[in-house]
Amino acid sequence: MQRLGLFGGSFNPIHLGHLHLVKAVKRGMKLDGILLMPAGTAPHKSTAEYADAAHRLAMCRLAAEAYPWMTVSDYEIRKEGKSYTVETLRALTQMQPDTEWTLLIGSDMLLSFDAWREWQEILRMAGICAVSRETGDLPALREKAKALKQQVPGAEIRILRAAAFPVSSTEIREKIRNGADCSCVLPENVVQYIRNNHLYRTEQECEQHGQSGAE
Repeated sequence: MQRLGLFGGSFNPIHLGHLHLVKAVKRGMKLDGILLMPAGTAPHKSTAEYADAAHRLAMCRLAAEAYPWMTVSDYEIRKEGKSYTVETLRALTQMQPDTEWTLLIGSDMLLSFDAWREWQEILRMAGICAVSRETGDLPALREKAKALKQQVPGAEIRILRAAAFPVSSTEIREKIRNGADCSCVLPENVVQYIRNNHLYRTEQECEQHGQSGAE
């Protein structure tokens, strides 16, 4: 029985903060590996704001190259319609019955976890690792975890403290639009991919910076 972490998100783009988090969880939870699950394209987002699913998948695969224990799935990208965590876990448990799954979520997500679709079934299929970056939220998180476990006996919910990595995908996209260097917050091969594919810029901005994509 292998123990894997499931980490989903838009990864728009994937950055060092994401990697910092998964390394902390893998170490803290003693997991065998991490599966990244980029979400499908949001149709209401502009191209400059939300990179195409194929690009986000490619960037995740590039970021994972440095970590033999990290893999990337295109399941939610290939799946038509909105993806729900419970459906993804059903598919994963069917495809990999000998895997014990741990779902990685942020502390804010734990506090609203009982609003998720079929959240009780999620807790029966996988453990939860909620990552806290602020000491002040620990009492509320522990109280929420206790309440959830009372409703689903046997549920595994862990709260893991991890040092904050002050970066967000929104900030990175804004810096790219302004021509700033983002090599300190992105894997180098992801930086190069964004440049080569002129991501997170409008057509007008690409023309202003030249077709080479140089920053």
